[in-house]
Amino acid sequence: MRDVTFAVTQFAVAPDMATNLDRAEDLIRRAAGRGAQVILLQELFAAPYFCKIQDPAHFATALPYRENPILSRFSALARELGVVLPVSFFEKAGQSHFNSLAMLDADGRDLGLYRKSHIPQGPGYEEKFYFSPGDTGFRVWETAFGRLGVGICWDQWFPETARAMALMGAEALLYPTAIGSEPPAPGYDSQPHWEMTMRGHAAANIMPVMAANRIGQERQRNTEVTFYGSSFVSNETGQIVEKADRETEAVILASFDLDAVAELRASWGVFRDRRPDLYGAIMGMDGGAVAGSARKIT
Repeated sequence: MRDVTFAVTQFAVAPDMATNLDRAEDLIRRAAGRGAQVILLQELFAAPYFCKIQDPAHFATALPYRENPILSRFSALARELGVVLPVSFFEKAGQSHFNSLAMLDADGRDLGLYRKSHIPQGPGYEEKFYFSPGDTGFRVWETAFGRLGVGICWDQWFPETARAMALMGAEALLYPTAIGSEPPAPGYDSQPHWEMTMRGHAAANIMPVMAANRIGQERQRNTEVTFYGSSFVSNETGQIVEKADRETEAVILASFDLDAVAELRASWGVFRDRRPDLYGAIMGMDGGAVAGSARKIT
């Protein structure tokens, strides 16, 4: 038996970084006080979601990976509380900028960097203006409380992300995110689709999945997004075990016996029965065949 307690948080961000960092620390302390060992914060929690429009002034807010004061602060907090913290931040690296995450272990060590692989682009979510595509590849970290895989927001829509991390040995999948209304279609609600996609990753890979989203209404010039929260934890079959609402700051917790989940995963044979020799179609943008794969029918 290897029980691990996960916590997922959500909150509305303020205009200034200091307030947001304090709010994040308070939620982490609350989660740890309730027994959480792995605590997930939302994507880019230190600031309002600045990608709603294209404004080069925001590049000045990016920070380097090394000697990053946000990571230093939360590394010390992870060490003090004995918890694992995946920390999302806006990274400057040379002339490039990335939507990045550092995995901070329960002893405060920084286990390494992940840079968001899939970068969206659309009204209200103008991320290609700010972020280069990640160059780290998918990451799975051996932490004090299990092997954790993390994708960032738009990564969560791609089954390849989840499957790659599962194949790399992940025992749970975590997704910090920032998603809400669509400015061109204010009546459209993507929340059920967003949730169901990740629940499918849990079911297909037979491992817990959790997502942390922000709440609140944010405006940049004439563009407004209402973030719909709904942060959740699903079990290894894709069933929701804990879920926050759309508007309230929250800390939700769930515990899993990762050894029992691993036994169930092995018993199903979904990894034993894979046929990588037939999956060549996903190696190209148009489904074109590659050597050893099924032939594309035209």
